[in-house]
Amino acid sequence: MQQLSELWIKYRIQVLMIVIAAVVGGYWMLNKNNNDALISNTNAVLTSSETGSSLTSTTIKGTVAIDIKGAVKMPGVYELKADDRVNEALKAAGGPLPNADLRQVNLAKQLTDQQMIYIPLQGETPVVSSSTEPSAANNENGSDNSAKINLNTATKEQLCQITGIGDKKADLILQYRQEHGQFKSVDELKEINGFGEKTVAKLKDHLSI
Repeated sequence: MQQLSELWIKYRIQVLMIVIAAVVGGYWMLNKNNNDALISNTNAVLTSSETGSSLTSTTIKGTVAIDIKGAVKMPGVYELKADDRVNEALKAAGGPLPNADLRQVNLAKQLTDQQMIYIPLQGETPVVSSSTEPSAANNENGSDNSAKINLNTATKEQLCQITGIGDKKADLILQYRQEHGQFKSVDELKEINGFGEKTVAKLKDHLSI
């Protein structure tokens, strides 16, 4: 016991310094680990936030809004992927009507934002849109029939697209066509109440037979 007491007296300062160093070192290591964990978690949150923002931005830029009209089951405005084609737009609109003329439509054309797609009926001269193209014959002859709507096959929606024809006049045209059969000329519109000579003259630029 006397030897231990002598050793303690001789080396007590060194022992105390070792104990203090161990306590300080342990405290420093514990705080360092906590700080590293906090920094790691903060970086993870920031990275996740930046990635989420990037994905959201990409998602928004990766879509287009198109307006599809004409001989489809559910015409309207649809949001589709930017790399989709007219064929996907046609499917989104419920598909074509049985009397739709898809030979006049480029189904492989890539969609663009704010694009209007018009699906014509069989026997109808298509309205020029971003999904239909005038025929080579029309271009060679300088004909503007590609910009006209066929009076004998047009739907009410198509007729209402023409300046000077509203809902009421479109209904009168459809009623006349149902009662008297197909129009033989655009001038025959004069037989319908409300279609005067001047009105018909203006409509001739937009209608065909």
